[in-house]
Amino acid sequence: MSESLIECRLGELLEQREMTLTELSDRVGVSVVNLSKLKNNHAKAVRFSTLIAICDVLECTPGDLLVLAH
Repeated sequence: MSESLIECRLGELLEQREMTLTELSDRVGVSVVNLSKLKNNHAKAVRFSTLIAICDVLECTPGDLLVLAH
């Protein structure tokens, strides 16, 4: 079985929307440290409530944010 990783596209989405991680943190209510871990693919898990909040602010879907990387 080949190993698949989930890649977070948060950096790309922030760049497209000309938004900083700090601004997203303020709007979502999640610490910059935790968002940075997610952005840099170092997060082990993400709460559904956090995922929904990020998607609401960035006007995207979870599939836009998280993709399978082989």
